[in-house]
Amino acid sequence: MIKIMMFTFFPFVSFSQIKKEDYPIYTGKDLGVFYSPTSTLFKIWAPTATSVKLRLYSEGAGGSALFEIAMQKASKGIWKANIKKNIKNIYYTFQVEADGKLLKETPDIYAKAVGVNGQRGMVVNMAETNPTNWQNDKRPSLKNFTDIVLYESHVRDFSISKNSGIKNKGKFLGLTETGTKSIDGLATGLDHLKELGITHLHLLPSFDFNSVDETVPDLKYNWGYDPLNYNVPEGSYATDAYDGKVRIKEFKKMVQALHANGIGVIMDVVYNHTSNRETPFNHFVPDYFYRKKADGSYSDATGCGNETASEKTMMQKFMIESVTHWVKEYHIDGFRFDLMGVHDIETMNNLSDALHKIDKRIFIYGEGWTAGASPLPEALRAVKKNVNKLHKIAAFSDDLRDGLHGPYNNINEKGFVSGGIGLKESIKFGIVAATQHPQINYSLVNYSKEPWALGPSQTISYVSCHDDNTLFDRLKLGNPKATESDIIKMDKLSQTIVLTSQGVPFLHSGAEMLRTKKGIANSYNLPDSINEIDWSRKLTYNNVFNYYKELIALRKNHSAFRMTTTKMIQQHLQFIETEDPLLVIYQLNNHANDDSWKDIIVLLNGEAKSKNLTLPAGNWTLIADGNTINEKSLMQFSGEILLPATTGYILYKKN
Repeated sequence: MIKIMMFTFFPFVSFSQIKKEDYPIYTGKDLGVFYSPTSTLFKIWAPTATSVKLRLYSEGAGGSALFEIAMQKASKGIWKANIKKNIKNIYYTFQVEADGKLLKETPDIYAKAVGVNGQRGMVVNMAETNPTNWQNDKRPSLKNFTDIVLYESHVRDFSISKNSGIKNKGKFLGLTETGTKSIDGLATGLDHLKELGITHLHLLPSFDFNSVDETVPDLKYNWGYDPLNYNVPEGSYATDAYDGKVRIKEFKKMVQALHANGIGVIMDVVYNHTSNRETPFNHFVPDYFYRKKADGSYSDATGCGNETASEKTMMQKFMIESVTHWVKEYHIDGFRFDLMGVHDIETMNNLSDALHKIDKRIFIYGEGWTAGASPLPEALRAVKKNVNKLHKIAAFSDDLRDGLHGPYNNINEKGFVSGGIGLKESIKFGIVAATQHPQINYSLVNYSKEPWALGPSQTISYVSCHDDNTLFDRLKLGNPKATESDIIKMDKLSQTIVLTSQGVPFLHSGAEMLRTKKGIANSYNLPDSINEIDWSRKLTYNNVFNYYKELIALRKNHSAFRMTTTKMIQQHLQFIETEDPLLVIYQLNNHANDDSWKDIIVLLNGEAKSKNLTLPAGNWTLIADGNTINEKSLMQFSGEILLPATTGYILYKKN
């Protein structure tokens, strides 16, 4: 979502007022629909309701109800009904009456299966949606979070192009296909991810969202940041959106295929707002799940017309039970939280604790900002400056991102890799993953004036993502007089810094082949012609692809780039001071993190001219020169070295 650094709040609203609960709280973990061959239990929380009707349908859309049931009121705001016969594959809705008004028919907020366009829930035997051998599906092994290399993509973008060689274009199943090739004979799809070497695939919203009509999915494009049914896969990515079981099984097949190829799956989740205010949240307990200003109007820290109230007990409960559903039912490996700064710290910590009780390998990260003001005080929000209060949760380092390519709000301003002055300390801050380091002058960092990560695993190191321009476009727009060769050097230098920095590196899908969106930044609702991955660029820019691949392999092979604690970074990472504002030099000393190389030196030149440098004493082996990486040797150096313009060099001493 939008990266507007706004941390103001409404001082006239106290946290005690925000936290106050006006309704009875239900602590049971049995909300929703629970099927068995002999009976199906329906249970919802609707404390303000005066009556609730349950309707059953034979189809997910259209037609009249088969029959209607008046639900029974129980304690703690609960309404329930138990149908004692086999109603598998039947669709359902609830209709709440409150304050003398009949609210809209909708599925419940806990719905696990829905019909087309998510307007009706579906009674499903979830065991029947499991692919063959699902019980043997295993998460990829993971020792430390800093071993992760993230790759962000959109289900449709990744395979929809005519030149993808993928049969199930724009579908979950497109990510299960192997042996796919572009018209140039190069690997695409899943094989491409394996070849590149990433460890985790971060998928833009793949839950059921509102903006795409699932009956005609090719008619309209959207990223999917407009949630409808949080616990259900998106129907436009399924081969059949009408049968609620299909999307579930195909999503599981996708996860299974990625796991079988050693790749974890990260879900992009959007609990901070809903697609609009006419969602199941408001049709069960009007206004409860949303934050409001003192004047009663909806607060809008998301830029989407509403923001949810994560600090409310039942919203916190919903979020935790939703993510645990995805982990247990779909074997998801982690979550990226959209506008995480809208959520409160307590909820994020309780959520993280719940997930890590299931599996310590689950990785959680998010955007440490909001898109506007919120009545929730900043001290209570999961914003970037409060990451040190979060439990095993990381945030994106916009400090490094904008230090590299220039500020997000001024594309005409240069970054370090294109000769921008005054950003050296921001680059150093990114290299140490926003942790405490004695050689960082925090007063000179672009956004953060103090370290915000307790350890490197709390920092996402990146230079581009789906938001704003692609890296290639951003560099072109910010450097209109540069040749394409110059832009490629800037691009490679950017990713050299990202992939050798401490923290958890993150790549935007297609960056490895210089993806372009024709200079358009916010492409959330633009057609495939703007958003699709053009696989012909893999051949055109094969040297760039190979360099990215070699950088990832270098990071995987050398633990010095993947240190696990702040103390380790302080002990083993030393910057070599220089007055040059466009030169960063640092050394990884004494077998950092048990690396096989004794000492590693990284030379980063952001200026468009070469520099003569004197290396520390000893014989050094050059293994990366900005074009090629060869861990055995490209060349030997001692004493003087000429560092080319806009280039990163990496050298090592074995003993």
